[in-house]
Amino acid sequence: MTSKFTELAIDCVDPRGLARFWCSVLDYQIQDEEDGVVTIGPPALPEGRSRPGPVPPTLTFAHVPEGKTVKNRLHLDVNPTDRNQAEEVSRLLDLGARAVDVGQGDESWVVLADPEGNEFCVLADRHP
Repeated sequence: MTSKFTELAIDCVDPRGLARFWCSVLDYQIQDEEDGVVTIGPPALPEGRSRPGPVPPTLTFAHVPEGKTVKNRLHLDVNPTDRNQAEEVSRLLDLGARAVDVGQGDESWVVLADPEGNEFCVLADRHP
């Protein structure tokens, strides 16, 4: 038997605000909110329907009092599905992301940070 990747937990100062940002990025919905923890995931399917392929993991945002202080050791990569990379980067900047330089140099991906400073990459050519 093996394990499945089902959830990524992210510490943050504003769980609801960060959850809203990532819901907009990923077209997710808030699934649960309780005691400073907000869980988001793909939209629910109507009763009786199954999701083809693997089920994407949920993201859980848990309140912690301290802010982010160093570069992430783990980050998300996102892939535009209905637009090119430049258009997606522009959309994410409008949502509240910001461009960051983590020493990536001249690469095919663009590094952004979410509203709490967590780095993530917008890939150019890999489509889901």
